[in-house]
Amino acid sequence: MMTTTKTLEQKIESAVEQLVREHLATCEAAAAMAVRAAFRRASESSSKSSKSSKPSRRKSARTSSPRRSREELAALEERLYEAIRRHPGETMAVIAPAVGATAGELNRPATSLRGKGRVRSVGQRQYTRYFPMGE
Repeated sequence: MMTTTKTLEQKIESAVEQLVREHLATCEAAAAMAVRAAFRRASESSSKSSKSSKPSRRKSARTSSPRRSREELAALEERLYEAIRRHPGETMAVIAPAVGATAGELNRPATSLRGKGRVRSVGQRQYTRYFPMGE
């Protein structure tokens, strides 16, 4: 009885070892194929890019919105100034709907107004409040 248990354990052990060896061989073959494919794709893409003589340009993150002209910025700046005069001490989140623009779109006009001394701001980030200066 004791010998049959040992032989049964040995058979199970050798079967498990065989399965593990087969699994490792399969994984090694799959990894080797993946590495070869990756190198093949890399060499194909580098040969394609070296063939084109035209240098690639990075696309801007803001491809959806065109650049605003000076006249548009000046008009937006004036609308922002009037909105700040009507709502002194408010944040850009309150002022922006009155201007008809988003707070992000008003960043440059607000900076310009501060630079010209027409507006002063108090606070930081979303808590910044804007006040008109006397003209």
